Amino acid sequence: MTGLARLSLTHRALIILISVLLGGFGLYAIPSLKQQLLPSLSYPAAFIVAPYQGASPQIVEEQVTQPIEDAVKGIAGVTEINSTSRDGAAQIQVEFEYGTDVDNAVAQLQQAVGRVSSRLPDGVDPRVIAGSTDDLPVMVLAVGDGGDPRGMLDKIERVMVPELRRIDGVREVTVTGAREETLVIHPDHGKLFRLGIPVTAIADALRANGTPIPAGTITDDNRSLTVEVGTRIETIDQLKNLYLTPAPQAATPATGQNRTPTAAGAAAGAARQPKPVRLGDVAIFERKPAETTTLTRTDGESSLGVAITMTPDGNAVAISRAVNDKLGDLVRALGDAAPVTVVFDQAPYVEKSIKNLTTEGLLGLVFAVAVILVFLLSVRSTLVTAVSIPLSVVIALLALWIGDHSLNLLTLGGLTIAIGRVVDDSIVVLENIKRHLSYGEPKQQAIITAVREVAGAVTASTLTTVAVFAPIALVGGMVGELFAPFGITVTVALLASLAVSLTVIPVLAYWFLPAPKVTGEQAGKVREEAERKELRNPLQRAYLPVLRFATRRRLTTVVIGLVVFAGTMALLPGLKTNFIDSSGQDTFQMSQRMPTGTDLATTDKAAKKVEKVLAEVDGIASYQVNVGTAGTFSLGAGTPDRASYSVRLEEDADGAEVQQTLRDRLAQLDGIGTVTVGGGDEGGFNINQLEVIVKGPDMDMLKTASAAVADAMSRIEGVRDITDNLEDSGERIQIQVDRREAARHGLTETQIGQVVAQAFRGATLGRIDLDGRPGDIILRTGEAPENLKEIRDLTLPTPTGVVKLSQVADVKRVQGPQQISRTDGERTARVTGTAEVTDLGRVSAELSDALEKLSLPAGVSYEIAGVSAEQDEAFQQLGLAMLAATAIVFLIMVATFRSLIQPLILLVSIPFAATGAIGLLRLTDTPMGVPALIGMLMLIGIVVTNAIVLIDLINQYRRQGMGITEAVLEGGRRRLRPILMTAVATICALIPMALGITGEGGFISQPLAIVVIGGLVSSTLLTLVLVPTLYTMVERTRQRLRRGGDTETPAAAAPRPEPEPAPAG
Repeated sequence: MTGLARLSLTHRALIILISVLLGGFGLYAIPSLKQQLLPSLSYPAAFIVAPYQGASPQIVEEQVTQPIEDAVKGIAGVTEINSTSRDGAAQIQVEFEYGTDVDNAVAQLQQAVGRVSSRLPDGVDPRVIAGSTDDLPVMVLAVGDGGDPRGMLDKIERVMVPELRRIDGVREVTVTGAREETLVIHPDHGKLFRLGIPVTAIADALRANGTPIPAGTITDDNRSLTVEVGTRIETIDQLKNLYLTPAPQAATPATGQNRTPTAAGAAAGAARQPKPVRLGDVAIFERKPAETTTLTRTDGESSLGVAITMTPDGNAVAISRAVNDKLGDLVRALGDAAPVTVVFDQAPYVEKSIKNLTTEGLLGLVFAVAVILVFLLSVRSTLVTAVSIPLSVVIALLALWIGDHSLNLLTLGGLTIAIGRVVDDSIVVLENIKRHLSYGEPKQQAIITAVREVAGAVTASTLTTVAVFAPIALVGGMVGELFAPFGITVTVALLASLAVSLTVIPVLAYWFLPAPKVTGEQAGKVREEAERKELRNPLQRAYLPVLRFATRRRLTTVVIGLVVFAGTMALLPGLKTNFIDSSGQDTFQMSQRMPTGTDLATTDKAAKKVEKVLAEVDGIASYQVNVGTAGTFSLGAGTPDRASYSVRLEEDADGAEVQQTLRDRLAQLDGIGTVTVGGGDEGGFNINQLEVIVKGPDMDMLKTASAAVADAMSRIEGVRDITDNLEDSGERIQIQVDRREAARHGLTETQIGQVVAQAFRGATLGRIDLDGRPGDIILRTGEAPENLKEIRDLTLPTPTGVVKLSQVADVKRVQGPQQISRTDGERTARVTGTAEVTDLGRVSAELSDALEKLSLPAGVSYEIAGVSAEQDEAFQQLGLAMLAATAIVFLIMVATFRSLIQPLILLVSIPFAATGAIGLLRLTDTPMGVPALIGMLMLIGIVVTNAIVLIDLINQYRRQGMGITEAVLEGGRRRLRPILMTAVATICALIPMALGITGEGGFISQPLAIVVIGGLVSSTLLTLVLVPTLYTMVERTRQRLRRGGDTETPAAAAPRPEPEPAPAG
């Protein structure tokens, strides 16, 4: 490492030029960094959505869900298959091992679904959707329809969508909320009967016409020409001009004696040549909107939704800015009467969070520089040292840009954390350089000597800090993906700071630090005066009595340390734990659940009551409701008894307060069902949703068990919004076919099912262009039944005439499950609830205890899932990561000190770092979550650096001939100022983040900063006292065992070339 300093001093201009170029590249790259709230999270799962209109959950499970599950369970890497079968749709979630290539997994799923598609019912077309945070919209706009949804849809797709798609980084623009137009054909049954044309002839004619058929090719005049038969039906007039052929019908024969052979022949001829009938003459054509399944309103007005998703390398902030820049022109192009409202936008909160976290980082930088100035009392030295901060940060940002990472709360938090640490190496190097210059040594020799003395300690201390991030690779799941960019950012920044301290700092010190001009005779006097000045330092004068007491009363000191440690551990039971705090975004979701079977109109009426409250609550900027869907961004088909809301807050609104106000106001309303305010999913990961999965052999046992679990969960304090997906049974009409009676009339179950389905939905026979937009062609034989009697009175055509449905089937009301859940092929029930984020650990523990006391039916089991399971898994993995980090740090210290005993002494700093961290968490009432544990992981590498530089100097004094106690006192005295300087600089750099001065991004950075500050305070104080004490005890014991004599003789240690002790950092 000394070679770097020597090389840098030899090529000073080159080093500065490289630094300037790096700064220039950084200024170019930083604006190009994509900005996001959180890193892109690719969840190793995919979803298969298969609509099956009109089918009950049992039918969906049997005919759609099971075949798809069987098809995909053999795919390599599949860990779990969860499915939900509900009215009219199946949704299958396939989870893979982390590290699986999601794109490849989706391709395999598509192949598997394609192979099984022939076994699925007609009209079921499964879609495979990958799971990623990039699939969520970056913006959702609402466009007022002006009373003409169809016309506004045409304008949006013609004007707005192309403009938005041209924005760099936009992947897709989807318009929702408008009903398609359909063409309904109503046959005139009287005319068809008189003309002898069966109703099925219309469907046959549509299927047999309008499809061009390639017949072949011919060669004409040396040119190859294709032969094509038929043309497409593109207009309603062309459809009306289709011709139907009546069935052959014998003419009425002559009777009695007047019958002649001539008359018989004429009748036969008439039967053989029926006259074609034009479709438009025997049917009425009606254009009408498709049946309403969902309703969308924004701020109480009917609207259309425009969702914008971005490419994986897109920049959410840049896209938002571009969209907002275009909105004015787009509103004018659509017509000023169509207001455009931003319902959801990631960018403002992302920009605000990044800006405010940057402010906290800059404040931390100012505080760190101020600390250095106070300790060094030199503006030049402070400025030279401070250069390492921006240069290290710029290099880290360049690494993010090269690695295609985004600037988000995690990477920015990593940079802010690193600000206090990257200056440490430069402090060590510069302080030692300044010390040697004060001794009157020649400038270049003083710099090289100073760097040589501290290069080993600086490198070891930096490597220990960096090494703790390697075990993050052991942390799987969403937590590993979330914090990997954080680890990369801190690692690059710290390695950059090491390189800067060994190259740039020596060059700047050579140019800017003054050196006293003394002769060789004066050098000795100058050095003595400098050392005497050090002895008069107030810090050393206050510290030495404490250190002397510790080395004399070693057992007392250790007992005091143990008492402090035990006292802190006693605080653990009262420490709150959580997973990850709420991010405090400026949007949140709401869901409304009406009683099972509620129709769309009733749900819409209830939704309007909720909208009225939303309009009255202060702090809400806008809101959008989707009636008939289970979630704003939900997959699969919606249900008429559900509604979902997306609420955007005003800039200065308190999200938690607004949500609580809504809960209080909505609790006073009647007839609105169950309304859940706020979701447990933020940024793609679960933060407070409890879930218990109940497994059992049949639905009755599952219902009993899930009700018991829901009751147990409801008794736990701090849990709200409890739902049980089996708590309601849906009422439906069951048509039980009498197969014997149906066969007597020449009918089958399939034929009866087709006729009944056509009576409700009609038969979709194709698509046709309707004013430039495709629409379904639907054949209806009558109005849809509206009650049980009309269903029973449906007529079924048979070879011998018509019969009523009630003659061949029993039509009755039955109860059935609203949805059926399965896990790996086994039926399950899911009970969910929302826990208080601040004390998730207590809630999870009480839930586990309550479930253990339940007496469930035989054959029924349960499994705790949701955020409780995720928290347990994350804590276990981070615990293993901390053990691995400790082992790595120990190995580095063994290599540095060439000893097994001394590194063990240094490791005592780690538990005492936990002492301060836990104490400060309790003092600030901050829960111990994943960010706090990441802070603990960082502390393992940070806190041992002080111990490393302390022991390193003591060893140097021992090698020079000092006794144990004398070396400890001298080493502690000399290392005091640099140790305090680096620790206080790091602490002050983190104070703005720990205080959450700006109030943004604190859900991750604030707990992490609190842990690091608390750990540094305790470990620094105890390292300055307890480490020298333990060192003295161990070395005295070793010498007694080895020599049995004088304990003040120097320890036999590995020789080092540098004879002079180095100041610490």
